[in-house]
Amino acid sequence: MKPNSGTLVINIMNGGKAEAYEGVYQCTARNERGAAISNNIVIRPSRSPLWTKEKLEPNQVREGDSLVLHCRPPVGLPPPIIFWMDNAFQRLPQSERVSQGLNGDLYFSNVQPEDTREDYICYARFNHTQTIQQKQPISVKVFSMDSLNDTIAANLSDTDIYGAKPVTERQPILLTPTGSTSTKVELRGNVLLLECIAAGLPTPVIRWIKEGGELPVNRTFFENFKKTLKIIDVSEADSGNYKCIARNMLGSVHHVISVTVKAAPYWITAPRNLVLSPGEDGTLICRANGNPKPNISWFANGVPIAIAPEDPSRKVDGDTIIFSHVQERSSAVYQCNASNEYGYLLANAFVNVLAEPPRVLTPANKLYQVIADSPALLDCAYFGSPKPEIEWFKGVKGSILRGNEYVFHDNGTLEIPVAQKDSTGTYTCVARNELGKVQNEVRLEVKDPTMIIKQPEYKVIQRYGQVSFECIIKHDSTLLPTVIWLKDNDELPDDERFLVGKDNLTIMNVTDKDDGTYTCIVNTTLDSVSASAVLTVVARPNPPFDLELTGQLERSVELSWIPGDENNSPIKNFVIEYEDGLHEPGVWHYQTEVPGTQTTVQLKLSPYVNYSFRVIAVNEIGRSQPSEPSEQYLTKSANPDENPSNVQGIGSEPDNLVITWESLKGFQSNGPGLQYKVSWRQKDVDDEWTSVIVANVSKYIVSGTPTFVPYEIKVQALNDLGYAPEPSEVIGHSGEDLPMVAPGNVQVHVINSTLAKVHWDPVPLKTVRGHLQGYKVYYWKVQSLSRRSRRHVEKKILTFRGNKTFGMLPGLEPYSSYKLNVRVVNGKGEGPASPDKVFKTPEGVPSSPSFLKITNPTLDSLTLEWGSPTHPNGVLTSYILKFQPINNTHELGPLVEIRIPANESSLILKNLNYSTRYKFYFNAQTSVGSGSQITEEAVTIMDEAMASRQIDIATQGWFIGLMCAVALLILILLIVCFIRRNKGGKYPVKEKEDAHADPEIQPMKEDDGTFGEYRLFSFVSSAPF
Repeated sequence: MKPNSGTLVINIMNGGKAEAYEGVYQCTARNERGAAISNNIVIRPSRSPLWTKEKLEPNQVREGDSLVLHCRPPVGLPPPIIFWMDNAFQRLPQSERVSQGLNGDLYFSNVQPEDTREDYICYARFNHTQTIQQKQPISVKVFSMDSLNDTIAANLSDTDIYGAKPVTERQPILLTPTGSTSTKVELRGNVLLLECIAAGLPTPVIRWIKEGGELPVNRTFFENFKKTLKIIDVSEADSGNYKCIARNMLGSVHHVISVTVKAAPYWITAPRNLVLSPGEDGTLICRANGNPKPNISWFANGVPIAIAPEDPSRKVDGDTIIFSHVQERSSAVYQCNASNEYGYLLANAFVNVLAEPPRVLTPANKLYQVIADSPALLDCAYFGSPKPEIEWFKGVKGSILRGNEYVFHDNGTLEIPVAQKDSTGTYTCVARNELGKVQNEVRLEVKDPTMIIKQPEYKVIQRYGQVSFECIIKHDSTLLPTVIWLKDNDELPDDERFLVGKDNLTIMNVTDKDDGTYTCIVNTTLDSVSASAVLTVVARPNPPFDLELTGQLERSVELSWIPGDENNSPIKNFVIEYEDGLHEPGVWHYQTEVPGTQTTVQLKLSPYVNYSFRVIAVNEIGRSQPSEPSEQYLTKSANPDENPSNVQGIGSEPDNLVITWESLKGFQSNGPGLQYKVSWRQKDVDDEWTSVIVANVSKYIVSGTPTFVPYEIKVQALNDLGYAPEPSEVIGHSGEDLPMVAPGNVQVHVINSTLAKVHWDPVPLKTVRGHLQGYKVYYWKVQSLSRRSRRHVEKKILTFRGNKTFGMLPGLEPYSSYKLNVRVVNGKGEGPASPDKVFKTPEGVPSSPSFLKITNPTLDSLTLEWGSPTHPNGVLTSYILKFQPINNTHELGPLVEIRIPANESSLILKNLNYSTRYKFYFNAQTSVGSGSQITEEAVTIMDEAMASRQIDIATQGWFIGLMCAVALLILILLIVCFIRRNKGGKYPVKEKEDAHADPEIQPMKEDDGTFGEYRLFSFVSSAPF
């Protein structure tokens, strides 16, 4: 026995035999209150006995027969683990045909020649003793039918009838278990193992069913190639008939195993300790179940209750002991034993009769802190007998706590299911029984919850970019939060690229390994919150690899590849490029492209090309690097498939024909020795084709041709293997020459003073001597009819495409004399000009006068001077002068019109108002009408006497004072107006903007006699006065 302990130590390391301590042990603990006993403890030494010696005969068996190699290991404690190995300590392979049974035997459903060997060895491993025992090797020799027939033939004469039967197929028979039925008993909670191993050829297949029910879901497993049915944690419901069926193509056999599940005793209600005060009642209940049903027996202080000292307060009623009006001497330890043939249960229960006043075990003034809206549990651990009653109060003079907002636990704990800020305060727990009363105070503080008000968000970032996750928090001011960032629920990598800020996590120079889930965790002493976001790192895909060419044909090949990593951005398509190592080494050309879900493509090929292929993957981010080139594939030579394109025949000189074409590219030649056969003949003439074969060029010149005649032309490709298909013909022309004749019958129709229409007759097409491109009209102004002076002639040209016979001449000057001629145009140039045709334009309206000056202002007169129009566009007939006064509010007075002879250049206006502004409108006229006008403004001067009187008044003191008063009044009015304007007042701006509009559209106003004032910013054309 260990000192101060109930532990018993048995040490056999220093001698002694384990068998000497074999037996059943039980511990008893006793004091003045009673005695408790332990369960029985069985000690048995582990055993690993040797294999009994036996003489093993070799097993000779015919091919296809069944065979069982028996292991029969020695009985050990615990049972050994069995396995079969060979001399090289290699486990023997097992299959549906060959497998080990639960008893350790090795079963052959049918033997095959390869089963012949001399080292079938059964091993038994005893784990507790850490030893392995080996059985003598077993020899197996399998005779095949062929070898058996040869043996028989060697021992019989030719006249004997001999011959072994060939291997015959057999329907299944069961090797284990035997018979058609068997039984199996298993204990509740254990693992049920049922086994069926069958012989037969072909090897039978095993199937399991439960008669009248289903195999339990999630607890059923099949082992040993379905030969073993395993059901874990069995219960009484698993009792029943289980059928195994062995089947091959020749038939089937079955076996029914009747399973009964027994049960060692198990608790339904174990007895519990009782604390009673003197005079109280109580019960001890001991209820157990099992199969068969267990017997219940009671003990008091380790002694059967039937022979224990009597206690008048105690009464035994089967599985229950009833206590009535107990006294302190009734204290004892009671044992309940539930047993059947498969085991037993033992439980101790202490009945303590005690009289104690209440005690509160929770420390006084204990502080509890919780987060708002979470439960608050305030402890009031107590002790007393009889059991004290617990009451809770809030505050110093608070009333007893009741209601649904509180939960009162049996252990004295007060629970506030949803604590709020106003739940903060002092709580008092009161424990009382008939022997006394005691109270204890605790404090509760309710804190604001910690929240993440800005959570990290899902991010997609390209490789080598920068990304930032935000985590902005709000917390109770009395709590100190700590923020931790995790990647995939683990610590952040120890990398300087990860920068943790106060409210964020920044990752610099993002790489693929940074892909994952990032979590922001905020911890305080009371709560913890977290938020996560996923970072997806995208990039251009990795290049494809392992390019392979298969199915090589003359004109096609299949290309396959393995895609590279798409780097979190799906591949949209693959681009296939090729290199022609024979004609353009080092130059890659586009071949085709396929969707991103496709990894093979059939490619069309051309002859005489040394192909290499590469593949480029494309996703949303961009294109991958090209893959490594595929192996080269040289296609065979062939005739050209196509002829040159864009064949043309255009002469460069009047007596030649230049035939041009676009040469075939290298891979289009289809073979070596590429040349061209150029053929031509004059169209619509019964001539034979003329042909030449030229080297790999793109032009041939035919000399000595007539001028501009059509030719039929064709160019055919050929190589060393032959010609391309017959080419199509194109029409070309020999060289052009300048046109021979000019257009005739040129006529001009003047539409108005600035527009004329010209007509001409087309020239005969034969005289064009080329492709008719159109006609050119040359025209120029000879002179103005209003001014007989000549000027530099500036010719203008208008081109009219195609075979047009008329055209419009815009932008002519009125009242002018013009000349024009017409020429035909072809690809070579212009033909001769037609005779000059003279035409005149009619008069038009003149331009505005070149200037208008107003001089010599007096009290009632102004002098006007002007210049004639720069472009009179005809004969001037007169000038029109209009004028009207403008008052100090920019309103216009009555309009006066005067007609002036065309030969005048000045005018004095009299009888005007003094100190008055006038606006003048002036234009010229021809017989067609009035031209555009010019405007000007001027002011008559003030009367000198009136001006001097105003100067005298202005020097008087009283006048100065008056003006100051007026100025002050005006200032006040301006302030009032400014205030009103800020409140939404408006001014008649539109009327002032219209003050200088055209007088023809101004409404006439009566003269109100207020003309004479002029605003300072207006322009005055007259001299100062």
